[in-house]
Amino acid sequence: MIEIILLIIIAVGVKMIYDARSIVEKYFSNSDENKQIRLLKGVGFLVSIVCAIILYFLIRR
Repeated sequence: MIEIILLIIIAVGVKMIYDARSIVEKYFSNSDENKQIRLLKGVGFLVSIVCAIILYFLIRR
């Protein structure tokens, strides 16, 4: 069960990376969009990597 939840979180992180520009334009103000886009991509990357590492060690045991 936890593996499925981690896979869903990884998918959300990847979606954040690829759709960062449209997410920022839709939900955030226009002040310094590039900084917000980089932040959103960074958060998506970190979430995906951390969940993938956790998933790897759960499957490996």
